[in-house]
Amino acid sequence: MSKIIEIIVSPTGQTQVKTKGFTGNECRDASRFIEESLEKCTSEKLTNEFHQRTSQQADQQVEQ
Repeated sequence: MSKIIEIIVSPTGQTQVKTKGFTGNECRDASRFIEESLEKCTSEKLTNEFHQRTSQQADQQVEQ
């Protein structure tokens, strides 16, 4: 699946950043520069993809 960052701007100027195709904390890392430039985050909704483990996290758990 492709990794996508979608930015939605409403007619009132409210912005919404959505990520797709990222697992775990990758979405936050990928969209951080956008959120920092917008300066103010009023809410966050985590998707099912956020709660999926990345292959690196799974490998680390197996090694331990």
